[in-house]
Amino acid sequence: MEDDSEPEQSSWAHLPDVCLRHVFHWLDDRDRSQAALVCKKWSWAMYSGSLWRSRTITFYGRPSRAHTSEFQSALWYVKKFGKYLEHLEIKLSNPYNTAFTQKFQVTMRGLLSRLGKCNSRLVSLSIKYLELDRLIWKNLVRAQFIKNLATFLKRMSKQLDYLNLKGARVTLEEGCELLNSLSCLTNESFISEINIEDFFSLHLPVYSSTLFHQTMSKFHSLVILTFNYNCISDELLDILREHSAHSLCTLNIKCHIHDPHGQVVWGMSWANLVKRAPKLNVNFFFERVMKHDHLARILLVEIPVRSISLRSCYFNDPDWTIRPTLANLLPAYWHVLQKLTLELNNDHELLDDELLQLILSCKRLLFLKVWAFLSVTFMERLLQNRAERKCILTTIKVRIYTARQETSEEDRLLRDIYRKFKYLIDSELSYFVITYPMV
Repeated sequence: MEDDSEPEQSSWAHLPDVCLRHVFHWLDDRDRSQAALVCKKWSWAMYSGSLWRSRTITFYGRPSRAHTSEFQSALWYVKKFGKYLEHLEIKLSNPYNTAFTQKFQVTMRGLLSRLGKCNSRLVSLSIKYLELDRLIWKNLVRAQFIKNLATFLKRMSKQLDYLNLKGARVTLEEGCELLNSLSCLTNESFISEINIEDFFSLHLPVYSSTLFHQTMSKFHSLVILTFNYNCISDELLDILREHSAHSLCTLNIKCHIHDPHGQVVWGMSWANLVKRAPKLNVNFFFERVMKHDHLARILLVEIPVRSISLRSCYFNDPDWTIRPTLANLLPAYWHVLQKLTLELNNDHELLDDELLQLILSCKRLLFLKVWAFLSVTFMERLLQNRAERKCILTTIKVRIYTARQETSEEDRLLRDIYRKFKYLIDSELSYFVITYPMV
């Protein structure tokens, strides 16, 4: 006898919508498209806005079979789902010739134009490491890209809350044009976070530019600002105090050896800003700026420094010594410093005593990362002080440089130290310590 009843449906047919969307969330574009062909319910899931709110689009400079269609797929995505987009990240991977940058510019023109017309939700945009000062960018292509991006920023200025153009390397005029696009509709911008680290070309004394000061005066609700020290001036600090003191929480400041940093900034300007912005924390990142007189001009006692990173990038300069910085400069932040990173080639001086004393003096220091020539016994002294609650470190990352290729003896001592303080390390610390031959 034949069974006229309907065939039993798969349990997938009864999967709740929220679960189905979660499954689709983990699929790439090709698999989502294939899954959408299964049935109407799965097709509807494909067009759920929650699946398309965030997007990272990578353009690969080196052609390969796997990456031949990224330009087409980027445009396909924006046409299909651009209206849902809230967070967009554009990445360039190893652009290597003018043909690629021209193709990228044409694709971005279409992408930004389409997105500007269909999207009213975008709050976050990141396009890092454009490096527009490289020769692979022809002047006409570069100018057209900046014009298209400025037009897009103008359209999105009322809703955009985060902009990251780190590594763009533009001229002063081009940079101010892009930043001004965020405020051109109302002459004010209420964007809360901007990353313009390495935004301007190398060697530019941005701090002396009236155009830059006028541009920054249009931002009225900055919470986080990331930029280079060659932008800092008394005028800029006064602008931040006047327009963003009520919201400002974090300044991330990079100082590179190739950026001009000889300007004089008065401690009173910092003090006035801090008085109006009591929530402010400042994080400094120094790249090969190691000499004490240079650092002393920058690291003023009035600055609420939460984090300091000093990196010499393996360069060894016998003309500088880090000891005065550790002993005399950084202790001024004993009440605010929470994070310290030192990457030094200090083979001409030992720093054990000065570094340990600095750590013990900083009452709020939680994070320590050190790559330097140290004695192994430094770690035992540090852990002993931590065990006695003389410091409150929760993270210790140390690479002990040694001038010898053979490190078996040092490694054995480190293992002994670990065993001695194992109870403390396992229960209270994020701990990683190794030896590293520097020969």
